[in-house]
Amino acid sequence: MNFLAHIYLSGDDELVRIGNFMADGIKGSQYKTYPLDIQIGILLHREIDTFTDAHPIVRQSTKRLHPNYSHYSGVIVDILYDHFLAKNWSQYSNTPLHEYVEDFYDSLTTHGALLTSRTKHLMPYMIADNWLVSYAEIEGIQRVLNGMNRRTNHKSGMHAATYELKLYYTEFETEFTDFFEQLRVFSKDKLIQLQRQHHPSS
Repeated sequence: MNFLAHIYLSGDDELVRIGNFMADGIKGSQYKTYPLDIQIGILLHREIDTFTDAHPIVRQSTKRLHPNYSHYSGVIVDILYDHFLAKNWSQYSNTPLHEYVEDFYDSLTTHGALLTSRTKHLMPYMIADNWLVSYAEIEGIQRVLNGMNRRTNHKSGMHAATYELKLYYTEFETEFTDFFEQLRVFSKDKLIQLQRQHHPSS
């Protein structure tokens, strides 16, 4: 899953959200150097990725892209799924997307000292272009894919994937909806489990 889904699946604790958001830049046991709730977010992120990568619905979405994008297909599906989460946000949260995202940006600013250097570098661009809200529109997804394509030195061709998004829009949205319901249940249970392990007295 991509940024918005990871944040959403973290529940209400802002440090868990931050840990989940920046987890990709934290390898191996490095997570143990962070406060407990950030550790929980990092570990939750890893559990979500493992569950997602092995899921047959996600593999079905990925297979549709594989002929044109090969091993980049999974990355593209993560981004496309964030589009459907943002687009259908009101089905998943009572807080409007722009308010939810503003609160998250405020959390990043408040806890800036805890962020990885990668996250600190990313933040100004993310906030200026309001990435998380822009996911709700295909134009926003196009900008994300353009950026990812540049980061692969134009080898991935990911910028073209909005063609498949439009062509198979209904199929991708149905797959996202079916999968995300299962992922929400999994993430909620896993978060409770991790919190009990790390806060046994609470």
